[in-house]
Amino acid sequence: MSFKKSLKNEKAVIVIDMLEDFVYGALKNVRAKRIIPKIAGLVNHARKKGWIVVYANDAHLPGDPEEKVWGPHAMAGSKGAQVISELKPKKGDFVLGKRTYSGFYETGLDLLLRDNGVSELIITGQHTHICVRHTCADAFARNYKITVPEDGVESFSDSDHKNGLEYLKICYGANIVKTSSLIV
Repeated sequence: MSFKKSLKNEKAVIVIDMLEDFVYGALKNVRAKRIIPKIAGLVNHARKKGWIVVYANDAHLPGDPEEKVWGPHAMAGSKGAQVISELKPKKGDFVLGKRTYSGFYETGLDLLLRDNGVSELIITGQHTHICVRHTCADAFARNYKITVPEDGVESFSDSDHKNGLEYLKICYGANIVKTSSLIV
């Protein structure tokens, strides 16, 4: 006899590093502003559909490995580690701190998703070629279906963004779409 868990929340939207330091502060990416409305529309749609919305954010402690590369940024408890006001989490959303590039590494994300019957991840945020890429790698290794809205992720440069998307498609089978195709 087999039992199948209800998949009410079969999809989840993961918002990566849309933080004060990444949009306006220490590691400011001016290109990030253009994805804010796309992500806002997508998370609002997700909430209406009953999908899980997760914010996976840098929340560093002094001496974390990323400091060696990027300097201090998004330090746990600081203003720089807060989600930007335009995408502020709402009641029912989940906010997970991360100390490395991946939204999965020691954050509890996998257990949260599995407990809620999630099989597909819609991954948004920054940076296409760094944190989005590492989160997709870990999602792939855990057998999640990966969807990345190309207008819902961004990098410091056009080439990093485009090369990042191509890598996600080739290496992880990510479905690269426009956010408008997800809001139906």
